[in-house]
Amino acid sequence: MTVLIRLGLGLGLGFVVLAPIVVGFVYEKSFDLNTLLNVFVLSMIWMGFCGVFSSLLNYMLPRKRAVAGEVVDDDSDNTGTSSIKKHRISTSGAGTETTVNNNNSDISLGNNSGDDNHSGGGSEVELQIMALGDGNPPDIDEDLHSRQLAVYGRETMRRLFASNVLVSGLQGLGAEIAKNLILAGVKSVTLHDEGTVELWDMSSNFIFSEYDVGKNRALASVQKLQELNNAVVISTLTTKLTTEHLSDFQAVVFTDTSFEKAVEFNDYCHSHQPPIAFIKAEVRGLFGSVFCDFGPEFTVFDVDGEEPHTGIIASVSNDNPALVSCVDDERLEFQDGDLVVFSEVHGMTELNDGKPRKIKNARPYSFTLEEDTTNFGTYEKGGIVTQVKQPKVLNFKPLREALSDPGDFLLSDFSKFDRPPLLHLAFQALDRFISELKRFPVAGSEEDAQKLISICSSINESMGDGKLEDINPKLLRHFAFGARAVLNPMAAMFGGIVGQEVMKACSGKFHPLFQFFYFDSVESLPAEAPDSSDFKPLNSRYDAQISVFGSKLQKKLEDAVVFMVGSGALGCEFLKNVALMGVSCGNKGKLTITDDDVIEKSNLSRQFLFRDWNIGQAKSTVAASAAQTINPRLHVEALQNRVGPETENVFDDAFWENLSVVINALDNVNARLYVDQRCLYFQKPLLESGTLGAKCNTQMVIPHLTENYGASRDPPEKQAPMCTVHSFPHNIDHCLTWARSEFEGLLEKTPAEVNAFLSNPTEYASAMRNAGDAQARDNLERVLECLERERCETFQDCITWARLRFEDYFVNRVKQLIFTFPEDAATSTGAPFWSAPKRFPRPLQFSAADPGHLYFVMAASILRAETFGIPVPDWAKHPKKLVEAVDKVIVPEFQPQTNVKIETDEKATSLSTASIDDAAVINELIAKIEQSQKSLPPGFRMKPIQFEKDDDTNYHMDLIAGLANMRARNYSIPEVDKLKAKFIAGRIIPAIATSTAMATGLVCLELYKVLDGGHKLEDYRNTFANLALPLFSMAEPVPPKVIKHRDMRWTVWDRWIIKDNPTLRELLQWLREKGLNAYSISCGSCLLYNSMFPRHRERMEKKVVDLAQEVAKVELPAYRRHIDVVVACEDDEDNDIDIPQISIYFR
Repeated sequence: MTVLIRLGLGLGLGFVVLAPIVVGFVYEKSFDLNTLLNVFVLSMIWMGFCGVFSSLLNYMLPRKRAVAGEVVDDDSDNTGTSSIKKHRISTSGAGTETTVNNNNSDISLGNNSGDDNHSGGGSEVELQIMALGDGNPPDIDEDLHSRQLAVYGRETMRRLFASNVLVSGLQGLGAEIAKNLILAGVKSVTLHDEGTVELWDMSSNFIFSEYDVGKNRALASVQKLQELNNAVVISTLTTKLTTEHLSDFQAVVFTDTSFEKAVEFNDYCHSHQPPIAFIKAEVRGLFGSVFCDFGPEFTVFDVDGEEPHTGIIASVSNDNPALVSCVDDERLEFQDGDLVVFSEVHGMTELNDGKPRKIKNARPYSFTLEEDTTNFGTYEKGGIVTQVKQPKVLNFKPLREALSDPGDFLLSDFSKFDRPPLLHLAFQALDRFISELKRFPVAGSEEDAQKLISICSSINESMGDGKLEDINPKLLRHFAFGARAVLNPMAAMFGGIVGQEVMKACSGKFHPLFQFFYFDSVESLPAEAPDSSDFKPLNSRYDAQISVFGSKLQKKLEDAVVFMVGSGALGCEFLKNVALMGVSCGNKGKLTITDDDVIEKSNLSRQFLFRDWNIGQAKSTVAASAAQTINPRLHVEALQNRVGPETENVFDDAFWENLSVVINALDNVNARLYVDQRCLYFQKPLLESGTLGAKCNTQMVIPHLTENYGASRDPPEKQAPMCTVHSFPHNIDHCLTWARSEFEGLLEKTPAEVNAFLSNPTEYASAMRNAGDAQARDNLERVLECLERERCETFQDCITWARLRFEDYFVNRVKQLIFTFPEDAATSTGAPFWSAPKRFPRPLQFSAADPGHLYFVMAASILRAETFGIPVPDWAKHPKKLVEAVDKVIVPEFQPQTNVKIETDEKATSLSTASIDDAAVINELIAKIEQSQKSLPPGFRMKPIQFEKDDDTNYHMDLIAGLANMRARNYSIPEVDKLKAKFIAGRIIPAIATSTAMATGLVCLELYKVLDGGHKLEDYRNTFANLALPLFSMAEPVPPKVIKHRDMRWTVWDRWIIKDNPTLRELLQWLREKGLNAYSISCGSCLLYNSMFPRHRERMEKKVVDLAQEVAKVELPAYRRHIDVVVACEDDEDNDIDIPQISIYFR
């Protein structure tokens, strides 16, 4: 079909353009043979253009994505249709496999052990796929979905790509759910809504503009939602929904339907074969609910999404039960009852049968096996133990039963453990209220609130033994007042939760919500209760929000001065949220957003304000412009500055002092710590959040109420010892770390060193002589190699270099290693040297017939050519011709040496060894380099290559994957495909839209409290959530540590200020009056005063600011009005007192 479209458009355009010309010639009076020839030539030229144009259309026209059970239109004549209408994962139990047959092509969608992020290493077929194009089906755009693939894996993504979802109700919640599903890339989303857009919807729905008022909600949503992902089919349904409509979907979501209709629809979905996942979700003011029913038997293939835990075996006893001990390299994460499998065990080979075995008595470095190993062989060495992830079958109850017998509720806040049963009643009471009165309760109406409370009480009385003792009329009053409103932060939060539940239903990945979840954030209400009149609508886009919070808080939101740091995934969501809330939309309000990054393709699957045509543009500028489209009243300034000490002239004292609140949307700890210190210094609230895959956390940093972000730190990630990475790897992470290091050394650092020398040989030589260490010697050796021994002038030279690198890395170095440490080598204590976790390596034998070997040479030679500016011939990517070139390379014989030192000390930080004659060697190397420079062409420079993980055409990841996998073969470590290599070597942070949406929704619920002011510590909430489990853990923040001295109290939030430009003596006296004896004063890293130094007493009459300029060399630009000093003090009993930082104002 696509061929016909292209051909038709190409020829059609040709006819339209060429016909008038031909007609003109025909009617020309001088029509002769020359004219005929002109027509013929023009025809030929245009036919050629049509061919090119039709080819271009191949890329311009939307392409239909390949999904399970669906034919993809291409140039072949495929006329078959799918024999199966739709696919849904099996719900009949674990281990069932469903296969979709389509045009004789089998697509397996069976039981996934939960480890769909892995690809096994070792088989010849897999290696060939990895080497020659990575074997990835065309249906997954890895550039777009790389961060999502890191969370879900390919199998889960394929299941999502085959899923059809219905979203009913397109107010704020429905729009958020649809957005998250479309970004994730489900096959299709059908939008259902019979209602029309109202001004009321503007408080929560980012899709609608005021021009959409009066249009059908579903129809008004299509275009903007389609922009998020052109690969998803989006359709609408604007008529009354019937059960027959539901049969076309794997999952259906209802956000605005009565319980009566919900029960009807759920009964149909529950009994359908296969069952259709049913979700009912509601957001009513500051209250929300979710109900899930995925059928009578639903199989979860991977309950948590975590990698299977592993351990390296140190010993196994011949006992009943057997005791298994593991090396103390890392703590074991096993739990009692886990199933594990063993591999690579020497001696007790009976364990290598692949049979899952149950463990008990799990300890940090050991466990017992529920098995008698008395008659097994004696354990000798080696072995890996790996957790086996088991499927789990869940039996969901239909809504009809669950309403009266809800079971256990999923808790989010343990301070509200009694809240879910009450909200279970409240939502039913609201449904009955609407059914009876055909409307929602009116905000501020005490009569309506009492009516709702009465209905709730009536339902409670009918519950018999399940009756609640207290129905909390005050809470129900708040519920009634805000019942009609859909607030954006609540919609964002629940949109993330529900979106994730839909993806669980469609894929079997992660544990579903079972079955009810209720949440409220009544603490977000103003500290001072508004008058009833304050809730009245103002005929504005914020009326829904005003109906919950009142117009006074709305004014505070609009006048807020906000600093948002970062406009990536979190930043896009925050911008959307604050625009809808009306933050910084008033005359006094202003939002400043900064981000120094530009948009990349991989951003588009989460950072929903960006489109493909924005790639390469500044994130902050595009995001700010998109946010103004959502709410034109937003006063936003977009900057491209990194926030740090170097930009304090941009973000100066006046800037910070004028802020109402700071919202972090950052992706690194160092930047967070800097912003945290600025907020501490200027005493500004900081709203902090972060995500990692399906996990998210939020932290509120409130002046004088909570501790700051930097008060608690996560422990640093454990780094593998250098000797392990370079000589004794025992997992693929070690291999990839080494590969990344070698890539940067060969292709970036060494060419940069060469250029540094060529730019200024004299200065470079002088610097190396002055350094005079092993590192300088190594740098010079690498430069000499590049300019002399390994210099490339032709592409054949690059192939020779790559082939010899293979020999060096995977043959010669291994031969040297096992020569120095033979397989039977022992340590100084007599223990076997090659004991766990060390793995004894084997050298590879290069074979041009091995695709992995050949692909390594191809990638390495292409990148080597790039560093030397050598053109890459077309034949370089042709296997046969590449083999011919490789066969020309003469590989010298290698002989191991006896005097080679190989580092085995795990504490060593460098592999370079110092020598007493380093200076002489350095001089000799410099002389050789200067000599080799003479043979270089004029102006010769190398081109350093900076690693870029997200460009699959640049061969960077091909080389790194090749390096890592060849090394893995040396050590019998399972290999990985290029995508997995990219995750590890590229240090990709797994990310999905759902957890991002939830985190920002939670933060914006706290933003109401911050901008209102007057809230107590117990009103705020920090949150940790894991949507995979699901787990929601909310708690009030930790207060700051209080320091007391005499009658004074202070915390980390306090800063002492001294004005009038004091002298050093005046500063000391000011402190003495507080009972503090200062013995040391410093500014930055310089000491201005220390009582032990007699000469420092000569500084007593000098101004402190002058000392800072003279001693600490502090520069004081015009915008600076003060300096900060740190003072160490004692009390009169010589006890150290930790006092606040002191700011000395001199202007």
